[in-house]
Amino acid sequence: MKGRLQMRVIPFSPPDITEEEELEVVNALRSGWITTGPRTKELERGIAELCGTSRAVCLSSATSCMEMTLRILGIGEGDEVITTAYTYTATASSIFHAGATPVLVDTMPGSYEIDYDAIADKITEKTKAIMPVDIAGVPCDYDRLYHIIESKRSEYKPSDNEFQKAFTRVIIIADCAHGLGSTRDGISTGSLADFTCFSFHAVKNFTTAEGGAVTWRDIPLIDSEEIYKKYMLISLHGQTKDAFEKSKAGSWEYDIVDLGYKCNMTDIQAAIGNVQLRRYPGLLAKRKEIVAAYMAGIDEINSKLSRYQIKPLIHQTENYDSNCHLFLMNIEGADIETRNAIIQQLSEKGVSANVHYKPLPLLTAYKNKGYRIEEYPNAYNMYSNEITLPLHTLLSEEDVEYILDILERVMTGLE
Repeated sequence: MKGRLQMRVIPFSPPDITEEEELEVVNALRSGWITTGPRTKELERGIAELCGTSRAVCLSSATSCMEMTLRILGIGEGDEVITTAYTYTATASSIFHAGATPVLVDTMPGSYEIDYDAIADKITEKTKAIMPVDIAGVPCDYDRLYHIIESKRSEYKPSDNEFQKAFTRVIIIADCAHGLGSTRDGISTGSLADFTCFSFHAVKNFTTAEGGAVTWRDIPLIDSEEIYKKYMLISLHGQTKDAFEKSKAGSWEYDIVDLGYKCNMTDIQAAIGNVQLRRYPGLLAKRKEIVAAYMAGIDEINSKLSRYQIKPLIHQTENYDSNCHLFLMNIEGADIETRNAIIQQLSEKGVSANVHYKPLPLLTAYKNKGYRIEEYPNAYNMYSNEITLPLHTLLSEEDVEYILDILERVMTGLE
């Protein structure tokens, strides 16, 4: 342990915005085109290229991406969607908003990932989709998920929706809000699930302030352009032309062919995103450097502890390469009160820590829907001693050293 430290104030997750993003936003404002237009289309092409897909759609949030995906697939009243109890509300609330019912599954013991072995037992004729969560940027085991749904192919009963009928088994819609730029077995997120929904919220690795995107794998007998047009329709009131198309000479005429929604991305947001995309390789590299420093520092701290041990989430293995969105760690041997005390002590020394996440059945809205935390003991155990350290590209080496030093002081003080 080092001597007296000078107090630092380290925020949890500020956005990394440079003069380049600022200038591009100014250019968008001065262009006279600030809603959905050429910059949004450029960002969609860039996201598709990064993910290795034919198309991508940029919308107003990951939540709207998930809900609109459920809606274009015709998943709604009377249908069930399986997802994890260990996630943020956006995952399950999008299912509720579409009119379907979330069927929650516990995590695997000692893991943040959904319990794959429990999924098969939850699949019934009502099941139309599984919505796994790539928490902290670590991709789920999609090969295992596909094996599960193949084994339950006989249970799948599609509705009259053309896209649903194109599948002969349950559809996988990834909540990959955290995971842009991660890979599993060399395949990019965006190409792993049937549909993948990303978040570009201000706290994410890649941001457009608010926003998100959907990508999808090519579907046999379905033109990707047809899917793209469905997203365009449903995200803009069911209107056959967006404002950019209507602005072309003599192209005012339009129709409303569906009672859609309003969740398009603006060119102001996309202006930020296009610059972020150019910077993204460097941003990912910086995050991986920080995670490596954290891992080495925690190994050293653990060597000095006996009562507790810090177990961080592993971001890189031979199977996957995470984008290092969040640095989750469990304090083994600690209970909720001890975990909260650690966070408080870190905060008093200027280190903003967090918890990801309270399992859904702990939240009032989900209790009121009949979900009970007692049915999800593994998720509760992971939550009860989880702490998330700051992880962002504005952290300096000195910041990381300070965080580790304060963590060591707090942890050894508990011994």
